[in-house]
Amino acid sequence: MSAPVREFVVNTLEAMHIDVSGVTDATPIGDGGMELESLTTAELVMQVEEEFGVKFSDDDVEGMQDMTVGGFVADVEGRMAATGAA
Repeated sequence: MSAPVREFVVNTLEAMHIDVSGVTDATPIGDGGMELESLTTAELVMQVEEEFGVKFSDDDVEGMQDMTVGGFVADVEGRMAATGAA
């Protein structure tokens, strides 16, 4: 797992006033974990898109509520590799 992507995600969440203490790769983004609302998730995605040059569809963003932090980071890395941004 890429430390820069994970670090950016955690730092961005922290800057959005989300409690990131105790967050691991297994922490769910939505229910039962960080409890991010869809608007907060969309803001995170916009920041990631801008930082890493990747794109997510609206459907992708909706599906993130069921992802873990590690799953999201891996998804970003996969999109970076597909676009040659890695």
